[in-house]
Amino acid sequence: MISAEDRELGSDGYLTRCLEGKKATDISLAAIAVGTSSRGGLGKLSIRESSSSRGVTNLGLSKIAHGCPSLRVLSLWNVSAVGDEGLFEIGNGCHMLEKLDLCQCPLISDKGLIAIAKNCPNLTALTIESCANIGNESLQAIGSLCPKLQSISIKDCPLVGDQGVAGLLSSATSILSKVKLQSLNITDFSLAVVGHYGKAITSLTLSGLQNVSEKGFWVMGNAMGLQTLISLTITSCRGITDVSLEAMGKGCPNLKQMCLRKCCFVSDNGLIAFAKAAGSLEGLQLEECNRVTQLGVIGSLSNCGSKLKSLSLVKCMGIKDIAVGTPMLSPCHSLRSLSIRNCPGFGSASLAMVGKLCPQLHHVDLSGLDGMTDAGLLPLLESCEAGLAKVNLSGCLNLTDEVVLAMARLHGETLELLNLDGCRKITDASLVAIADNCLLLNDLDLSKCAITDSGIAALSCGEKLNLQILSVSGCSKVSNKSMPSLCKLGKTLLGLNLQHCNKISSSSVELLMESLWRCDILF
Repeated sequence: MISAEDRELGSDGYLTRCLEGKKATDISLAAIAVGTSSRGGLGKLSIRESSSSRGVTNLGLSKIAHGCPSLRVLSLWNVSAVGDEGLFEIGNGCHMLEKLDLCQCPLISDKGLIAIAKNCPNLTALTIESCANIGNESLQAIGSLCPKLQSISIKDCPLVGDQGVAGLLSSATSILSKVKLQSLNITDFSLAVVGHYGKAITSLTLSGLQNVSEKGFWVMGNAMGLQTLISLTITSCRGITDVSLEAMGKGCPNLKQMCLRKCCFVSDNGLIAFAKAAGSLEGLQLEECNRVTQLGVIGSLSNCGSKLKSLSLVKCMGIKDIAVGTPMLSPCHSLRSLSIRNCPGFGSASLAMVGKLCPQLHHVDLSGLDGMTDAGLLPLLESCEAGLAKVNLSGCLNLTDEVVLAMARLHGETLELLNLDGCRKITDASLVAIADNCLLLNDLDLSKCAITDSGIAALSCGEKLNLQILSVSGCSKVSNKSMPSLCKLGKTLLGLNLQHCNKISSSSVELLMESLWRCDILF
């Protein structure tokens, strides 16, 4: 039996079917093949977690191949009983296939994928993950026989090596624009091929390439073939060092987005050199790059081009809060978004320096900085000339009302979102300031703050306040007395979180729900 959700048209206009778990059987596929033929034919088929005993087999795919020649998208995830014969049938019957996604298909080998390459010339996107028997030969066939291929993603396939990557990329007609190579046994040679032949690549993701050295990344940058590269993500690659990172900056003149995760050999010198070289960079994200210190962050901001709009630091444990002089540093007027999350060493001194360097910030996310104090955040609030629109201070345990009062006074006319989740020193005084000054605020999170019914009452008295989302989850001092105030606020509210408010009774919430029928209330 096919559920109602399986009968809907996909967002791309194709008739779509998705079979998962016990629903994924050959009988279901036979019914789909017959049932969709009168409706213009099946366009997209997704099969997930099919059991080996009663699940989908080659026979089921053959029914689809014969009955659904219009199939354009096929996804097989964790389908253990489908092998090469199933892909033979798809190749012979579904010549319009454009996208193929194979994940954990142990019986599919090069032979099956070669059949797709020979019979499906319109293939534009191919994803292969954890398929132990797919290797170089089929990728070479895809590279030479599928001239329209634009996107390739290969992850955790032990038989895929340099020859397969070279076969995909070195074709003279290659228009590959999106490439992901993750957890593969490839070497420096593959990255040299990417650097030389990836002339159409705009998005490149490299992850877990343990056999690629500094030389591989250096050659990829210096080959100067990645002229159109816009987005680059590198994760857990030992070959990314200060030297190779600078080469990447110089070799990718149009790079706009750079993300480095768990790159343990990148230090301040490499980061600053990259920032100088990558003149088109708009977004820089660092996660768990633990050799980068405060000096690297400040130096990058001061030396980046005039286009950097976003800087994100996540779990960078090498940053320590040291007050140092910053003589003759150039400000970064272009930066609009600053996100520093769960970097415990990033404290008041560091933030004060960043605030001075970045006067045009609109968005600030400092979630998880439990060492942050008013003294660090106030200079940043005072330095921001353009007016802050979104501020996330969740988990900043030591901040007090002084910060919120300053924010309301300085940025009340622009502030749209404020997250104070876990700021346990925030009291009713902050809500009075918000009600009086923050006219554009539509999303306010006060979870686990020290507010009371009086604060909610003050908030409801804000004549021009237009809140749409409000959370007071875990506010132990908010009680049933706040119901009239919440009802008043509810005129504009679309979402209200009252979870873990132990002094609010379920009967009171039920009455509130009746009154605020268009507001989604969590309790």
